Amino acid sequence: MSNEIAANKTSTSMPVTPMHMLQMAVEQGADLDKMEKLMALQERWEANEAKKAYVSAMTAFKSESIEILKDKSVSFSGTSYKHASLHGVVTAAAPALSKHGLSHTWKTEQADDQITVSCVITHESGYSETTSLSAGSDTSGKKNPIQAIASTVSYLERYTFLAATGLTAKDMDDDARTGEPLEMISKKQIADLEALINEVESDKRAFMKYCKVTNLGEILAKNYKFAVAALEAKRGK
Repeated sequence: MSNEIAANKTSTSMPVTPMHMLQMAVEQGADLDKMEKLMALQERWEANEAKKAYVSAMTAFKSESIEILKDKSVSFSGTSYKHASLHGVVTAAAPALSKHGLSHTWKTEQADDQITVSCVITHESGYSETTSLSAGSDTSGKKNPIQAIASTVSYLERYTFLAATGLTAKDMDDDARTGEPLEMISKKQIADLEALINEVESDKRAFMKYCKVTNLGEILAKNYKFAVAALEAKRGK
């Protein structure tokens, strides 16, 4: 009798999940419509449980003491700075991710002149979250087209991983404050703008004022297309 009471206590203390309800429905010979609704309910329940497990794991991960140092030195054209390499970032964080059932991977896409890298953090429960960033090819220095793409991919992998995990390198805020230089337009692009200014009979000083620079060499590489478009617009007037 006491064993029966204990069994009843155990059964009543267990949470009733959609799976239990589905099993009961099968035993009671429920119709197909009811079975499908219970199966859909079970899928939503499992997805919610997986998300809760992910959040719990990320919370535990962020309580870990992880130090990311700027381990790579870069020097060119009289400019030098240090930043955390992709290898250094991943090596510092991956063990703690794995400890809490988390893993990472990247997905890369290219459309027109934009490269998009997505960092996917996945929990062993199956739930995942994605962080994406896009940028153009890094044509600075003497990189060939493949090297320019690879440089951008590596850069985006590093920053999407840091954003997805909520980590930062020691003393790091953003590129403008860490010493990583903003890329300016090349000498050829300056010459092309000069030629276009003359071609469309634009006022060079007015154009530079429009671009908020004191000389063409101060135009950011990422804004080059906008500068060209502004001049081309004048051609049509």
